[in-house]
Amino acid sequence: MADGLSFNNPVFTNFAFYATILVVKMMLMSILTAYQRLTKNVFATEEDAASANARRKPGKDVIKPMFGVEAVERVRRGHLNDIENIIPFVLIGFFYVLANPDPYHALMHFRVFAAARILHTIVYLGGIRQPARVLSFVTAYITLAGMAWRVFKMF
Repeated sequence: MADGLSFNNPVFTNFAFYATILVVKMMLMSILTAYQRLTKNVFATEEDAASANARRKPGKDVIKPMFGVEAVERVRRGHLNDIENIIPFVLIGFFYVLANPDPYHALMHFRVFAAARILHTIVYLGGIRQPARVLSFVTAYITLAGMAWRVFKMF
């Protein structure tokens, strides 16, 4: 094993790189959700709507909490999907690194998962029709399952 959880271990270095890319992407999705809410005047809570109302121009309609605006919901659902998939990647990936996988195969797992998740976001936010989104989701899911299988084989 090449120093386990150390940047001297190429598997850990590659995992850290791709996990960081995906976590930053997930963080950007929360900013994009907030941007959509602000630009569309769509707020989920009374206090957010009240804050927006305090800044509104006289004569404009009072803003109330609102749900179901597609532009906001699409980004919000994309962010939730990231949370459901990237957090397991980080957790399973950590154990996968400790399972001492072949560096080349590990790199391919990390690259394929990251590419599939980025593609999933592009497809989802762009409203590209199926089966593009499901294919990117399934690709990432199968890749993650392969990593989990490698961890399970350690027991």
